[in-house]
Amino acid sequence: MSEMDHKSFVAGLTSEQRLSLTERRDLPGLIHLALHLGLIVAGGVAIMAGVPGWPVILVLQGVLLVFLFTLLHETVHRTPFASDALNIWSGRLVGLVICLPPEWFRYFHLAHHKHTHDPDRDPELEGDPPGDWDGYIRNLSGLPVWRFHLRTVIENALGRAKAPWLPVSAHARVRNEAQWMLAVYASIAMTGFAAGATWLFWCWLLPMLLGQPFLRLYLMAEHGRCPHVANMFENTRTTYTARLVRWLAWNMPYHAEHHAYPNVPFHKLPMLHRLTQPHLRVTERGYWRFHLGFQRWLSQNFRNGEPSDR
Repeated sequence: MSEMDHKSFVAGLTSEQRLSLTERRDLPGLIHLALHLGLIVAGGVAIMAGVPGWPVILVLQGVLLVFLFTLLHETVHRTPFASDALNIWSGRLVGLVICLPPEWFRYFHLAHHKHTHDPDRDPELEGDPPGDWDGYIRNLSGLPVWRFHLRTVIENALGRAKAPWLPVSAHARVRNEAQWMLAVYASIAMTGFAAGATWLFWCWLLPMLLGQPFLRLYLMAEHGRCPHVANMFENTRTTYTARLVRWLAWNMPYHAEHHAYPNVPFHKLPMLHRLTQPHLRVTERGYWRFHLGFQRWLSQNFRNGEPSDR
C-alpha cells in the first residue's frame, strides 16, 4: 500500500489534471437535483394518493429528503454548480427543508475540513460520539441531530451563535439567516396546518423522522473509528457501495477523495477516485460491513469493560 499522504498527492497532480478535476458545470448538478426533487414530489403524490404500499414510500420519501444534506454539504464548497448563485440558493432551499442553516453550517463544515478528526478542534467530534452501545443507538435514532438542528436555529436567531470557528463578522448573517428560517416555518405552520394541509406532516415531517436513521448509518462510516491523524487518506473512509447509494449521496461515499481535494465537484469524484485509489488507507466494502465491524467493536468493549473512543 502506498505511503503517500493527501498533500503529496495533490501536489503531484499535473496542471491538466487539476483543471479537469476542478471544472465546475451547471448541467450535471441541475440534472441530478431535478431528478432528486422529482422523486420527492412523486413520493409525496403517491403518499397522499394512498397507493398500495404507501407506508413503505414514507420511508423512501424520508431517505430522499434527509439525503438532501449531501447536496447542502456540496454547496458549502460551491462545487455542485458553476453558478455561485445556484450553489447559494440551492443550499438555502435544502437547508430550509432539513432545518440546517446553510451559512452557519458552511463555517462549521469548513472547520471540520481544516481540522478533520482532530479531537480538540473538529466540531463534528463535539457532543456525544457513539463510543458505546447507548451512544450508538441514540445516534442512529436521529433524535439527537433533530434536537441539535432546532437548538442551533433558535440560538442563532437569538444572536447566541458563538464558536471558535465562527468569525465575529459572520454573526449578523447567521442571526438573520436563522430569523428568516423561523419566519418561513411560522408562515408554513399558519397557512399550511391551519388550512388542514396534512401533506406537510405525511410528506415532509414524518418521512424526515423515518429517514434520519439511514443518514446516520451513512454518515457514521465517513470517519468512524478512523485514526486521529492529519492524512486525509487515513482519517477519512471511502466506502465502496452500490451506484444507487452513490447517486443518492451525490458521490460522497468517495469521502477520502473529497477530503483530500474538496474543490472537486461531485460529478468528478469517480475520476479522482481512480487516481487516489492506490493511496487510500481506510476503505470498506459496504455500509453493512462497516456497521457489523463497528458493532463487534462495541460488543468487545462492553465485554471488556473498556472505555471507548470514536
